[in-house]
Amino acid sequence: MLLEENKPLAPFTTFGIGGRARWFAQAATEDEIVEATAWARERGLELFVLGGGSNLLVADAGFDGLVLKVGLRGIAVAPDEGQDYRSSRIPEVHPSGAKAPINSGGMDVRAEALTYQAAAGEDWDGFVERVVNDNCAGVECLAGIPGTVGGTPVQNVGAYGQEVASVIQRVRAFDLRQRAFVELSAAECGFSYRRSRFNSVDRGRYIVTRVDYCLTEGGAPTLGYPELRRAVQESQPQGREANLAEVAAVVRSVRQSKGMLLVEGDPDCRSAGSFFKNPVVAEADLRRIAERIEKEPPSFPAGPGMVKVPAAWLIEQAGFGKGYTLGRAAVSSRHTLALVNFGGATAVEILALADQIAAGVEARFGVSLEMEPVMVGF
Repeated sequence: MLLEENKPLAPFTTFGIGGRARWFAQAATEDEIVEATAWARERGLELFVLGGGSNLLVADAGFDGLVLKVGLRGIAVAPDEGQDYRSSRIPEVHPSGAKAPINSGGMDVRAEALTYQAAAGEDWDGFVERVVNDNCAGVECLAGIPGTVGGTPVQNVGAYGQEVASVIQRVRAFDLRQRAFVELSAAECGFSYRRSRFNSVDRGRYIVTRVDYCLTEGGAPTLGYPELRRAVQESQPQGREANLAEVAAVVRSVRQSKGMLLVEGDPDCRSAGSFFKNPVVAEADLRRIAERIEKEPPSFPAGPGMVKVPAAWLIEQAGFGKGYTLGRAAVSSRHTLALVNFGGATAVEILALADQIAAGVEARFGVSLEMEPVMVGF
């Protein structure tokens, strides 16, 4: 495994912002993860695990430790527990990270539920495209989201009425405290809105190496989100239902219209996607917000007595419209929930804009906005 010194981190992030890593390594196998973390531990170095860099803001001073980029690859498919086997000749992910073909035995039995075991370094959108083409439902609304498979359980990635918590079966990870590999069930991951044990109570303890998703073969697309349902209906001839691939294509189109799809040369793509989480407030707080502006805010149910209010709406109502600029940092020209690097922006400038927006929303509505990206080196 190659160790590099003073490695620029900005190219590894969608923001294109950040200083250098004192040390940098890429792990292609689980054995290399063990080796790299032991090396850092012996030298008393702080460790940061890097995935796709799509939900990340790196400090201008960089990171004075070891940045470990997880590059494990491979996807294996098998029937869910209790289901009949469906043959598939694809790479199987072994604990070492090596690949070997599955012996299908010539069987071709359709199953209702299939488990996809995806290595943490696999591109997430590529994985979604793969399973949608296999006619497996469960993540079609998560198409177009940048990043890697390993990041999905950490943030409990979700969009347009789906989140990975609903299909994750188990997560394989290296426990830095116990120095051993563990497999955690979905219940053990502690999923909630944009949260898991990996980014809350056990932040920094685990390095995800594989995620198992239980998907429904031949299942119908999820169209519970009103905006997506309308867009899908408009894309189809009257009376025709959209299939999984068509829904995923519409999702990517909607994301692109908001600057939330990575497109080469698009300035709105120099961001970390949604910079703020949608706040969850009590119904009484929603009524208070409505009284302040004399109109009903948009909201979605979020459990007994609670509702989720779109952060983008709050930001706009607080006076921060699309294209609002502070120095070289700006609100996206297509979506107020994304902050963008207008060109040469620093992390300090992005945070200054974020602080200004959060303070404005707090003053206008009494609602605190929580930043979504991971902060590194601050």
